[in-house]
Amino acid sequence: MRVSKLFTRTSKTAPADEVAKNAQLLIRAGYVHKEMAGVYAYLPLGLRVVEKIKQIVREEMDAIDSNELIMTGLQRKDVWEKTGRWSDEVVDIWFKTKLQDETELGLGWSHEEPIVEMLKAHIRSYKDLPVSLYQFQTKLRNELRAKSGIMRGREFVMKDMYSFHGSAEELEAYYQRTIDAYKRVYERLGLSDDTYVTFASGGSFTQFSHEFQTICDAGEDVIYLHREKNIAINEEVIDDAVKELGISRDELEKVKTAEVGNIFNFGSQKTDEMGLKFTSQDGQQSSIYMGSYGIGITRVMGVLVEKFADESGIVWPEAVAPYQVYLATIGDVAEQADALYDELRNKGIEVLYDDRDTRPGEKFADADLLGIPHRVVLSPKLIEQGSFEYKMRTETESNSLTKDELFATLSAA
Repeated sequence: MRVSKLFTRTSKTAPADEVAKNAQLLIRAGYVHKEMAGVYAYLPLGLRVVEKIKQIVREEMDAIDSNELIMTGLQRKDVWEKTGRWSDEVVDIWFKTKLQDETELGLGWSHEEPIVEMLKAHIRSYKDLPVSLYQFQTKLRNELRAKSGIMRGREFVMKDMYSFHGSAEELEAYYQRTIDAYKRVYERLGLSDDTYVTFASGGSFTQFSHEFQTICDAGEDVIYLHREKNIAINEEVIDDAVKELGISRDELEKVKTAEVGNIFNFGSQKTDEMGLKFTSQDGQQSSIYMGSYGIGITRVMGVLVEKFADESGIVWPEAVAPYQVYLATIGDVAEQADALYDELRNKGIEVLYDDRDTRPGEKFADADLLGIPHRVVLSPKLIEQGSFEYKMRTETESNSLTKDELFATLSAA
């Protein structure tokens, strides 16, 4: 992509009412546009990052035999009434609307009840189990506060997965497979060193859950860590957890975190409430055991910005950067830059080519603000020397490389 053709605009300032660093930088760099508090449009650069995060998650969910689908965001009142979760007293983040005939509908904040209802038409016997389904869905939640940029929005993209099993033991085995898959996701995103599987409350979902919490100063949660034993406990359940685990609070380190994923073991409660059963091998009507598993895609994007940004701008991990290389020119070298641009693209390297007629300093500032992992510069002097200026986003000094050295460096990244 040439910058001259890219729908984006960088800025030195962010909206005065935007206090979250992730949103300030994403707005300034042209990744998102703020519509209102907690609601953002994802511009072409931002969408590329979202899609790369989704693809990592997709590959790991596919690897544990889950199937991707997409459900509707419009939800029936009667489906949620079966479990009591239509009530605003039970779930206080509903957005609700009505059809023209006054039929009440909910706007999807989660999809447990609708997917259980749907599976009544698909599960009959033990031969139909297990089932695991996931989607990438825009969720709508009427949050009282939306102050953390894209880390806590009223509208956000989420991966939610649901699994259904013929026994508690089979569900538990899949639950553990999902934990391992989530760990691989966060490792690929560059967050594994600071992300912990955390014992937590189930909130509106169930009595208890496991969260994936990433140490982050901008986070809204507090957890207690025992690093040697790899134990992490959300502050909201600390008293119960220390008793159950037989440890002292004095052994634990208090840290601020952001929740980047959560998983729930519903057992057979929800499927029993909604009448989803299966015929077992002995011909009996039996309960189905259900798990629910979420990753906030856009929230993870915000956490990555908060974790890795520096004083110059965003620093994307290689796996999710919108482009691998920022190609910039100094002076009249358009012909040579065009040729390098084409050569890089032909080798499968994603390039953002700054072909604007503007000052080098402006180009370099934008390269840092955008957070592209590698910067390559051409100038008449460098071409005369048969070399290119190369710098990684995380380094302060640039190097002079030959074409062979440049391609070897980028191929190894």
